[in-house]
Amino acid sequence: MPSLRSLFFCGMICVGNWTAAAEPAAFSRDVAPILRDHCLACHGPQNAEGGYRVDSYEQLIIAGDSDEAPIALEAGQSSELLRRLTCDESERMPAESEPLTPEQIAIIRSWIEAGGKFDGREPGDTLAVVIPAATYAAPPTHYAQPIPITAVCFSPSGEELLVGGYHEVTVWNIESAELVRRIPNLGQRIFSLTFSPDQQTLAVGCGEPGRSGELRLVDFASGAVTGVIARVDDVVLDAAFRPESRQLAVASADGLIRIFDLETLSELHSMASHADWVNALAWSDDGKRLVSASRDKTVKVFDGETGDLLTSYAGHQGSVHGVTVLADGKQAVSAGADQKLHRWNLDTAKRAAELNLGAGAFKLVRAGRSIFVPCDDGSVRHISAGDSKAAGSFQGHGDWALSTHADPRGKRVASGAFNGEVRVWNLDDGQPIQTWIAQP
Repeated sequence: MPSLRSLFFCGMICVGNWTAAAEPAAFSRDVAPILRDHCLACHGPQNAEGGYRVDSYEQLIIAGDSDEAPIALEAGQSSELLRRLTCDESERMPAESEPLTPEQIAIIRSWIEAGGKFDGREPGDTLAVVIPAATYAAPPTHYAQPIPITAVCFSPSGEELLVGGYHEVTVWNIESAELVRRIPNLGQRIFSLTFSPDQQTLAVGCGEPGRSGELRLVDFASGAVTGVIARVDDVVLDAAFRPESRQLAVASADGLIRIFDLETLSELHSMASHADWVNALAWSDDGKRLVSASRDKTVKVFDGETGDLLTSYAGHQGSVHGVTVLADGKQAVSAGADQKLHRWNLDTAKRAAELNLGAGAFKLVRAGRSIFVPCDDGSVRHISAGDSKAAGSFQGHGDWALSTHADPRGKRVASGAFNGEVRVWNLDDGQPIQTWIAQP
């Protein structure tokens, strides 16, 4: 896939939106992206080499093990950060990699000389939150090759299928398998697609693995991005609207779950109970409980109103990729890398039943009395929600089935595979309706 980033030279030094001949550099717009791209890997919260961190402005100005002031905030002080960026190779940072360019150093020098001020909301906010939300370059007109389909979703009418693409969501006519529209200005990879209860807003969990992630809110009718929330240093993996409310829960690869008020786009709760990626979320039908599946091999249950942790199910022997709450609100079903479907009680976190799938499972979907499970053997398993027994299987993918969704009218099931293939089946008889490669 061609790079979508570029540097532009217009008769003077320009990097990003900063021009050396114009205003001093700003931390959020100019300095923070350099720190994220070149410094964060070695000086973040998990790996603070030399006791020094750059993951927020608050941490950036705190001296590391050398006790030297990183940023000169008073006249006459020297800036250890600037010295380490410009000194000889024995002490220079970044270590064991290419030095910053003269243009990047000029940006940091300009910012420090102007006072090293913070222009964001809170000094403790991470770089991902401080950096202004990106307006992404247009996706390629034609893909050089198919990409893995990690998210699919039926349109509210059920006549179109939304498919996660590269910096976009592609919308396809199901009957003809023709591309009818494209929704751009999204993160590099799309991991989650879900509609608001009123069917007007599409929530898109997206990001660039290991670098940045966010939840973008899209007006489906126009395709315009109306809000950006849950900005993090890694990808957003799932989102779920709380029933009968304007709240949205968001899960990300930083191990956090956040609940947002969509009227104000403000964060209501942040839950840090998981030790690894949070792969999937599901609300109970009454909105009283939220469950989360994680790569840490657990599924956790939270109070939907307060965000408090209630119970934790630890019966899986591998990463948990999918979870749903049954209609009675008393039990949950989860599945993942251990190739088993677990049904367990929300109150006691005790297993009630287990079904051997014989294949690794990904994010699952409950629709009425059915549960659909995409599997790494290329199938989508149809499970009866009432007794957690196999009710059928949709076969045909030649690669891992990574994502699935059920038609809101209860007539069709769709899935996306690692090789870029999309399939739609008739739910009544399990026969294929349409198959295509989602490659514009």
